[in-house]
Amino acid sequence: MRSGILWAALAIVVAGGAIAPSPAQARAVVGVSIGVAPPPLRVERVGVRVGQVWAPGYWRWNGHRHVWVDGYWVPARAGYRYVGAGWVRIGADWRFRRARWVRY
Repeated sequence: MRSGILWAALAIVVAGGAIAPSPAQARAVVGVSIGVAPPPLRVERVGVRVGQVWAPGYWRWNGHRHVWVDGYWVPARAGYRYVGAGWVRIGADWRFRRARWVRY
């Protein structure tokens, strides 16, 4: 009788484990997609700096309107090219793409 109870308890534990929720696998993806086109880019006149790459300015959405963010210099990375932040039209919406480094 005792072994029957143990087997029944084991079966309940195994069955419970099979239907118990597994730990959540979270992945945060943050993006901005709006239906308002950004204004034209501003012209920024810059020179050349050895070992530096110009990160061009872009329009940032503050929740109500576009706000200009000035460009700035960043240290160059060997074997990579810099792609500045900006807006891409996808269907009727505009989606913001963060700046990134792309391997050659």
